[in-house]
Amino acid sequence: MIFKDIKDHIQKDKSELSDPMISSQRRRHIEDELESLKSYATNHPEDDHDPTPLELFCDSNPNALECRIYEDWW
Repeated sequence: MIFKDIKDHIQKDKSELSDPMISSQRRRHIEDELESLKSYATNHPEDDHDPTPLELFCDSNPNALECRIYEDWW
């Protein structure tokens, strides 16, 4: 699903968590995603786009191999 911004995504996750009929696995996934989104929003207050799963992962794990950035300096 595509969201217009991170606030919209957070609101959708909160409303989905209020549904008592969602499965425990889905609830756990949404809770983890919501925690990551809130952390990303706190770490990047000037950025309101809806981050990708990779952006969320790298925000929490900046030293992971998937998150390394190499620059040419010659």
